[in-house]
Amino acid sequence: MRTRAELMELYGLGLSTLEKWYRERAVNGHPEAAGTVGRQLVWDAADWDRWYRDRPEGPAEGLVNRDELMTRYGLSRHALKTLWAEREKNGHPPAAYQLGKALYWDEAAWAVWYEGHRAVPEESELVTLAEAARILGLAQTSVTVYVKRPPAGWPEPAEEQALAGGRVRRRYRRSDILAYAQSRLRRSQ
Repeated sequence: MRTRAELMELYGLGLSTLEKWYRERAVNGHPEAAGTVGRQLVWDAADWDRWYRDRPEGPAEGLVNRDELMTRYGLSRHALKTLWAEREKNGHPPAAYQLGKALYWDEAAWAVWYEGHRAVPEESELVTLAEAARILGLAQTSVTVYVKRPPAGWPEPAEEQALAGGRVRRRYRRSDILAYAQSRLRRSQ
């Protein structure tokens, strides 16, 4: 049997690392404590050594996280989180791997899904200027000026609705906003 103090000394690990691994045992397969000695948890030495030797240290080749998807596909973090949250409606592929709270997807499967998702006509899916800002990962106040001074490539509204007081609600096709995001990414590279 080994306590955390013994594991720290034997393997040169920090207490916070050991505590984190134990908290995330449902995901990482960390062995359950075998009991206690005094007030300290203890683990069967052979079980813990085997788990430590064989533990997953990270995602396999070909798996990507949200940050990598953002970079490769020109999507904002908000857009990726929205796609994931709406996975039951849009068929988003399941995560292939999870390490703590970080999710990883098979990039090949994700790319095939995303191309199919983008090919679905989204003409009826209109977003407000505020929603467009969230998709782009920008502050709402930064895109309000786009109405009068649009940057290169900014799409025309698909719909304009007159509101009380002379205001106008503009709605944009989500696909146009996503295309603008892609063009921004290409220009920045």
